Amino acid sequence: MISSFKRNPNKIRQGSIMVDIILYAIALMICLITLYPFYYVIIMSISSPQEVAAMNVFWFPKGFFLDSYELIVRDTKMWWAYSNTLIYVTAGTLLNCLMAVLGAYPLTVKNLKGRKWIVAFLLIPMYFGGGLIPTYLLVNKLGMYNTMFAVIIPGMVSIWNIILVRTFFTTIPEGLKESAFIDGASHWQLLFKVILPISKPIIAVIAIYSIVGIWNSWFEALVYLPNEKLHPLQMYLYRVVVQQSVDLKTLSLEDTRNAVANMLSSIQLKYAIIVFTTLPVIFTYPFFQKYFIKGALLGSLKE
Repeated sequence: MISSFKRNPNKIRQGSIMVDIILYAIALMICLITLYPFYYVIIMSISSPQEVAAMNVFWFPKGFFLDSYELIVRDTKMWWAYSNTLIYVTAGTLLNCLMAVLGAYPLTVKNLKGRKWIVAFLLIPMYFGGGLIPTYLLVNKLGMYNTMFAVIIPGMVSIWNIILVRTFFTTIPEGLKESAFIDGASHWQLLFKVILPISKPIIAVIAIYSIVGIWNSWFEALVYLPNEKLHPLQMYLYRVVVQQSVDLKTLSLEDTRNAVANMLSSIQLKYAIIVFTTLPVIFTYPFFQKYFIKGALLGSLKE
């Protein structure tokens, strides 16, 4: 009994190592399955057009062809849509963060009358919306139809973001707030000079959510923006990939004849433009990663 008991710790240790190895293998497999679609799009975008058209590319690029990226970079319509997206992302992100902070702070004031009722009232539109037609009529009546405001204004308030920020604000010690009030600070000074500087994690979470959401949005432009000059980048991508209303072979370039002579297919151009429109938002993650995990965890805790 004693000898078998002495061997148990080693067996337990070996068993835990095997479990860790299995878990790491499963995690690695899930990671590869998740990343492969994007990797597949990348290798398709740089492979030979003949191989892409024949669907012979699976694991490694076959051939090397970058003329599709050259056509995309020189397309003025694409850059116009790019500039529109930058405007939408910048304005939308700033307004989302501002509205989340301004909406969350009053809900953390304990002597606010009806605070619980207000929170309950905010939860209703988070789960139940008015629908597309009432929203369309409202946007039209407010004179925002076919303007950039139709994309920016309706999405600047997110109930989910307000709840996240409110939950984070409740983790701030009350003594810090009381000391600020003792020093003569107002609510505005407390919010912008005391609370916001220590709330970078949750602001980073709201910012990255807003950037990704606005960058990938196209449906609002489809509904509210008939003017193509106001379309964001994802709407341009939608017209290329889904509607196929943009013929990438007929771009206003003198050297497109050489590309056509090399059997440049629209299929490969679609892969190239998917990569071109996705990489910028992926590159934003490293700038927010420092605060993202901490803010997401703290913002998800309940009172």
